[in-house]
Amino acid sequence: MAQTSALATVEVHRRKNDGFVGEMRSAAMKLHTREQAREGEKEVKGPEERSVAKWEPTIDGYLKFLVNSKMVFDTLEKLVQKAAFPCYTEFIDTGLERSDNLAKDLEWFKDQGHAIPEPSDPGTFYAGILEDLSQKDPQAFICHFYNIYFAHSAGGRMIGKKVAEKILHKKQLEFYKWDGELPQLLQNARDKLNKVSEGWTREEKDRCLKETERSFKYSGAILRLILL
Repeated sequence: MAQTSALATVEVHRRKNDGFVGEMRSAAMKLHTREQAREGEKEVKGPEERSVAKWEPTIDGYLKFLVNSKMVFDTLEKLVQKAAFPCYTEFIDTGLERSDNLAKDLEWFKDQGHAIPEPSDPGTFYAGILEDLSQKDPQAFICHFYNIYFAHSAGGRMIGKKVAEKILHKKQLEFYKWDGELPQLLQNARDKLNKVSEGWTREEKDRCLKETERSFKYSGAILRLILL
């Protein structure tokens, strides 16, 4: 009940204070399919774009997804810490970080007797893109930051739950757990994103929004691994 009340309070605050994050969210929702979200506008093309209820995941595929996800989160969190641009320091220790949690999950799978694969092209390629953007285009980099973390906190959690029901006997992985109230952690991140973007020109904001499609493309390639 307390969690529901906290979520409702934060949702009201979010709607009143959307700022530029509201534009980022709108750009992202348009790239969902109708099976994924009511606001989706994209036609279903790949199997990962269908409702997760229709998926047939495998342990091997899920491990590839987790390993490559860790590669991306490791890179993203390292780049925020290095802060090639001062604005990145706003996003250090948001509470949304996932690398340590993923490390625990991969250790658990190893203890169950599963071989842990090495990161493959989808993860290493996306990590390279993030490295490059972080050095030369902070608006584009922050677009990826937003979409990676916020997608995982929403659709990512639903995927984790459904996959766990199908192949993990409903075990909840650490990847889908946060210290503290997730709605508040997300709102804190929104506030910081709005603060940073206040200093951007309209051209810079539009460049950030334009990067949304690439973010979905690279994240989708990693998500697709679950079904291999």
